[in-house]
Amino acid sequence: MDDFLKELIVGLPDTPQMVRGAIRLIAAALLGAVIGIQRERLGKPAGLRTHMLVALGSALFVVTSLEFGMSSSDLSRVIQGLATGIGFIGGGAILKLSEEREITGLTTAAGIWLTAAVGVAVGMGRWGTAALSVVLTWIILAVIGQIEYQREKKQKAKDKDPSNDV
Repeated sequence: MDDFLKELIVGLPDTPQMVRGAIRLIAAALLGAVIGIQRERLGKPAGLRTHMLVALGSALFVVTSLEFGMSSSDLSRVIQGLATGIGFIGGGAILKLSEEREITGLTTAAGIWLTAAVGVAVGMGRWGTAALSVVLTWIILAVIGQIEYQREKKQKAKDKDPSNDV
């Protein structure tokens, strides 16, 4: 049993470092939740849990790398791998409807990718940048999305109006 306990604590950082890491991981999950709530409210396939996990996972890669003492060039490769890997997850959210010649899921894929970037920023301790990005993301998804929806609604009504046929 003693060997088991030693194995568990061998990689633990000192208390201040552990607290800093825990705060960053929790903050990443919470910022991911802000984006996820907005997506879930609209019934999108990637919602609250997905965005929380993407942000948390991204932050975990960064925090762990920093705790390990990786150089900035090694950390850069970790972040490059994250960006590529998240691209594959986002790619799975994109669907082409061949009958309608329409592609859906691009905004979901972009949101997942951005949520990973937020997690990286928080993991590196760039709280302000991460929070500002989440605010801008919320504005883009909610406010700009509503403007876009109203514009499309007006266009459809205009297209259905028989008086427009000349």
